[in-house]
Amino acid sequence: MKTQKHDTRWMVSVALMAAIVIVLANTPLGMIQLPIIKATTVHIPVIIGAILLGPWAGAILGAVFGICSLISNTMAPTLLSFAFSPFMSTTGIPGVLKAIWISVGCRILIGIAAGWLWIALEKLKISHLAALPVVGFAGSMVNTVTVMGSIYFLFAQQYAEAREVAVTAVWGLIIGTVTASGIPEAIAAAVLVLALGKALIQIFKRTNAGVVKIQSAK
Repeated sequence: MKTQKHDTRWMVSVALMAAIVIVLANTPLGMIQLPIIKATTVHIPVIIGAILLGPWAGAILGAVFGICSLISNTMAPTLLSFAFSPFMSTTGIPGVLKAIWISVGCRILIGIAAGWLWIALEKLKISHLAALPVVGFAGSMVNTVTVMGSIYFLFAQQYAEAREVAVTAVWGLIIGTVTASGIPEAIAAAVLVLALGKALIQIFKRTNAGVVKIQSAK
């Protein structure tokens, strides 16, 4: 009975975090429109959800984020939307599958990586004050590196055409995006995950809704 009660709380908590992801993804705060790509803060509740509720919850929240990204890039396309929306594909079925991987698959990895990194740091008995910003920074960089890396390996030619540069210049542009956009995003994620996660951990411990309190017993 206790397990069923915990499972219900876990599912309700995942649903609430998913609602936050959806709200953020559909407001200017979640998907910040830049000239070439959409900068995002939607990965932050994915990371926090993975910390509080575990890697599986992180994967679910990452999938919700990815679907929202797919829809956003379909409804309000940018120069790079062909890499995020299967409906914008210019290379047939292979392009469709590649776009689904980038928009959804890479975002699922955020939650999985953040969740397991948090568990590892918990087992090493790293203080929450140190572990939270580390997981926030790492989770955000997983988003940036996997997305931009996948664009490079899967869509280098299309990326070069969209930016009107030679294919040989794509690597430099990818690194530039990771440096100029990805690192500031990761620093912001580290700060926000620390600030929000510290308070939420105490709440989840008291309600026994997540895995924070239970994890060390496994």
